[in-house]
Amino acid sequence: MSDTPFGFGLPPEEPDDGDEGKKKDPQSGGGQGPANPFGFGVPGAGGLGGPGGGDNPFAAMFGSLNPNDLGAAFQQLGQMLSYEGGPVNWDMAKQIARQTVSQGTAEGSKDASVGPADRKAVEEAVRLADLWLDDATSLPSGANSAVAWSRAEWVEATLPAWRELVDPVAERVGTAMGEVLPEEMQAMAGPLIGMMRSMGGAMFGTQIGQAVGVLAGEVVGSSDIGLPLGPARRAALLPLNIETFGKDLGIPQEEVRLYLALREAAHQRLFAHVPWLRSHLFGAVDGYARGIKVDTGKLEDVVGQFDPQNPEQLQEALQQGMFQPEDTPEQKAALARLETALALVEGWVDAVVHAAAKPRLSSADALRETLRRRRASGGPAEQTFATLIGLELRPRRLRDASRLWASLTDAAGVDGRDALWAHPDMLPTATDLDDPDGFVHREHLDFSELDKMLGEAADKPDFRKKDEDEGKNEGDGTE
Repeated sequence: MSDTPFGFGLPPEEPDDGDEGKKKDPQSGGGQGPANPFGFGVPGAGGLGGPGGGDNPFAAMFGSLNPNDLGAAFQQLGQMLSYEGGPVNWDMAKQIARQTVSQGTAEGSKDASVGPADRKAVEEAVRLADLWLDDATSLPSGANSAVAWSRAEWVEATLPAWRELVDPVAERVGTAMGEVLPEEMQAMAGPLIGMMRSMGGAMFGTQIGQAVGVLAGEVVGSSDIGLPLGPARRAALLPLNIETFGKDLGIPQEEVRLYLALREAAHQRLFAHVPWLRSHLFGAVDGYARGIKVDTGKLEDVVGQFDPQNPEQLQEALQQGMFQPEDTPEQKAALARLETALALVEGWVDAVVHAAAKPRLSSADALRETLRRRRASGGPAEQTFATLIGLELRPRRLRDASRLWASLTDAAGVDGRDALWAHPDMLPTATDLDDPDGFVHREHLDFSELDKMLGEAADKPDFRKKDEDEGKNEGDGTE
């Protein structure tokens, strides 16, 4: 993750030759420096007070540019300040995400278009994974197609989901920007408020673009973080990242690919056949985000001292942390719901994939532990959530949830375990994750009554209405 949350530094531009990104020559203006808040990569500027700039920040930023570069720089600045859309400048986020991808990873791995051989290998791995999963879960196949993505294609396909996840927090910050001034001053300060909102949208867009671009260099599929980020019923893997992931494991590449295909196919089954799950997860994220409290005192200080020629003040304030969860029972409950929901999804996938892979892959245990450690060490999922919505996930929930699902399988069988996904009210709670064995072996939890419980849940008016609404949505092609 970037060390400069909401920073303006842009990575080098994406070249014209597609996904095989190459850094531009530093002399062409594609680089960036820490003192340049707009990231235009001005050669020789030396930052705001660099040589030739004196006390004039614009001379320092643009003084050595040729006319063509100067025009492009002012055009980019104008686009940023004239943005009048939602709380996040998503056009900028997309542009920066693709530029970050083209720049390559920290290890020097460059994106590349996916060739026919990799596409065929992914399709075959997903097809075989689905066959293996038939023995491990009662949920049928959830993928209508299997695709192999480049990193740039992953960015394009997942940005709509990121928008749904991030906009609630960004909206809170944008609203706060308009509320920090006294009401009698807001009419007079209209242009300033508009500029700050544009700047806020640009800063969110910049950081989101950087975060998503970096994440694209790490993920191996469309569901690494436990959320359905890609299009429905489309299993997707990233061959380049799979190769990087398995490079030093000492495990045959085809086994690594197949194990990761099992995880992707399992996620697809769950989200395809538990129709309420996606809205439940995204609603939990939204509920948590709406409990975010903006530090209006810090924002007031920034507004009071705001200098249009020194826009990095706002960047620095955001970098220091301007929003944080409220310490209220409602916010704690929202966080618990979100953590529990994500843990149950990831734990179910972990348990099901292990059951399918263990008898067939000699490397199943090693790959399972590698992925668990990757998640527990604060991998891409935790870092991205922390950067974008101020949320720190607790990785210990994954192991608890996996153990709970495995115990449920022993106690109730595959059908009984998977039947708990019929309704959110039937799922284990955060308290149950603290004591998985207690939930499974609780005396009053009689699995012989499961059909009755399912029937009662289906007869609830709100449940019937939700089914009808979801049926309409599937009929008209909406999510």
